[in-house]
Amino acid sequence: MRVSDLFIYPLKSARGIALQAADIDAYGLPGDRQAMVTDAQGHFITQRELPDLARIEVRPEAKAFRLLMQGKPDISVQPPQPETRMDVTVWKSAVSAAVADPESNRQLSEWLGREVRLVFFDGQARRTANAEWAGEATPVTFTDGYQILVTTTGSLKALNADLAAHGEGSVGMERFRPNIVIDTDEAWAEDRWAAIEIAGIRFDLVKPCSRCIMTTQDQLTGSREGPNPMPAMGRIRMSADRRVPGPLFGWNATPRGSGRITIGDIVRIVEEKPEGWALKRRAAA
Repeated sequence: MRVSDLFIYPLKSARGIALQAADIDAYGLPGDRQAMVTDAQGHFITQRELPDLARIEVRPEAKAFRLLMQGKPDISVQPPQPETRMDVTVWKSAVSAAVADPESNRQLSEWLGREVRLVFFDGQARRTANAEWAGEATPVTFTDGYQILVTTTGSLKALNADLAAHGEGSVGMERFRPNIVIDTDEAWAEDRWAAIEIAGIRFDLVKPCSRCIMTTQDQLTGSREGPNPMPAMGRIRMSADRRVPGPLFGWNATPRGSGRITIGDIVRIVEEKPEGWALKRRAAA
């Protein structure tokens, strides 16, 4: 098995950036989910309620953070001032975040048709993953909950096979917004991986990822009119474990070291859990 793709998403819920190589640190892939859009009260906003976020392209620059959307003038966001802060929430987490300059927030609000704030996870921000799954004091940025999302090509192939069998089209891996994609022959093998190693770095697969309406959205346009993977996941990937309800695709992973990984790197299984993850049985046709 080898690494086939690497991605970061500098602005939570906006378009991803494909990488050839990526550093790994305690937070995951540097630059991932470093910025986020919130409402005026600081509650995080994603494609779930604002599909147009999928239309925003991010270009990190040396001294700015450039946002692009087709038909709109670019927004060049200057580095936020550490003293300009607001308390924001990501699910149940409260974070002190740095706030973008007023002009950038005004332009972004105009793009999205509602009042929003652009905030940054800077050196003063603090947040940790759920200790029950990831262990004590494992830091995260504005991700949904964990440092890294791992998916496999074998599982996407199996999901698309079920979609095709029901005449429902097919979807790409971008629908699932992974950080590390692993090329595999076997579908759902990752359910049995407790830990893998890439370039000498151990990654613990700590919790399966339950999926939501975002997987139904085109990741360039935000449209929900195309192929929808939710029915297939409902047929073949429904969790039977109450701790993680709903349809599953991919695993949240926590790095246990630092270094650099590259597309093409060998992936080695270093610890397994033979019981896998409990799924609901598929109803007979």
